[in-house]
Amino acid sequence: MSATHRQRRRVLTAALVALGLTVSACADKAGDSSAETLKIGLLASLSGTYQAVGTDIRDGFQLYLSTHDNKLGGHPVQLVIADEGNGAPTAVPAATKLLKQDKVVALTGIVGGGSAAAVIPLAEQAKVPLLGSNARPELKDVTWVWHTSYLSEEPGAAIAPHIKDTVKGPVYAIGPDYQGGWDELKGFTDEYTKIGGTLANPDGKTRWTPFPATTNFTPYFAQIKASGAAAVYTFYAGSAAVDFVKQYAQSEIKDVPLYAAGFLTEGGVLNAQGPAAQDIFSVLNYSPDLDNAENRSFVAAWKANHDGSPTTYAMASYDAAAVLDRAIDAAGDKPTSEAINAAIAGLGQINSPRGTWQFSKTTHSPVQKWYLRQVRQDGRALSNTVVGDLATVGQ
Repeated sequence: MSATHRQRRRVLTAALVALGLTVSACADKAGDSSAETLKIGLLASLSGTYQAVGTDIRDGFQLYLSTHDNKLGGHPVQLVIADEGNGAPTAVPAATKLLKQDKVVALTGIVGGGSAAAVIPLAEQAKVPLLGSNARPELKDVTWVWHTSYLSEEPGAAIAPHIKDTVKGPVYAIGPDYQGGWDELKGFTDEYTKIGGTLANPDGKTRWTPFPATTNFTPYFAQIKASGAAAVYTFYAGSAAVDFVKQYAQSEIKDVPLYAAGFLTEGGVLNAQGPAAQDIFSVLNYSPDLDNAENRSFVAAWKANHDGSPTTYAMASYDAAAVLDRAIDAAGDKPTSEAINAAIAGLGQINSPRGTWQFSKTTHSPVQKWYLRQVRQDGRALSNTVVGDLATVGQ
């Protein structure tokens, strides 16, 4: 069933339901009843430090399926879910099973940059498209790799000019000592120093905290105080973000402005941080208060099944399903991994809750707008409120 046919059928369904009528299954194309069931693999952290992120990635993809008759491109879908855990040691065997035993035609998800770096070669060897829905580092060969989220260096690069123009004094850079942290902080420090900013770090280099072992950040706050920093830029996510923010608000640098990649206050961690997160500035490619038709529909569907608002993780995974829907539809009656991969390349602009975006031809990551957000009170709850537009990043 083509995307156009499905849209027409949904419109027809709504009209008939409004008249109190039922829709016959024969409204489908004659061939749809025999459409091949496709296996799609979803790998996400369903345990460990980033469990909340992985759960949102899983739920975002499942939301798209549940609102599209559990089909992609007119084909029934069997979603095979595997636990990425805390990184490559658990992600690699899980991905190997999806690719070799389950024989999925496409792979999606993946939370950690280290997991992505380890799993990508497996997908390339199997010639199965990997449509990631969270950060990844830059790659030389992206033939089989696509992402609906962002490159790990992009958030920091997008907010660096704003911080340079706003903060009067040096900025201290701090983050977790692993691949995702390296990339996230590199994006900020490279761009910030390139445009004339000065780091408050005594050696001019990011201060790394052991990951995932660090739960007490107090000694690092003392170092920031001693540096004379006028502001701090950081990246943490999951439980580490909760620890960092709560301790920051009680520390001797609590009045030093805190800027971050948006994951520091995204989703469930904001609820756990509570008032400690008030006024934190962050950069992200999405906020649930964006005013466009796709986002209003997405947020309404999400809230019908979840407490709270959707996150960028859920949105990117929802978009991954939307991309696969269009690509599988364009890949022919019996879509193969090769045909799906080729079809993704030809999709053009994607209408998304974040706003319209498209894949970069060189990085296969979204060319998209980034937003400046601040944690503010929204009724009884705290919210990441959009307070300005930042750069459009991508090549």
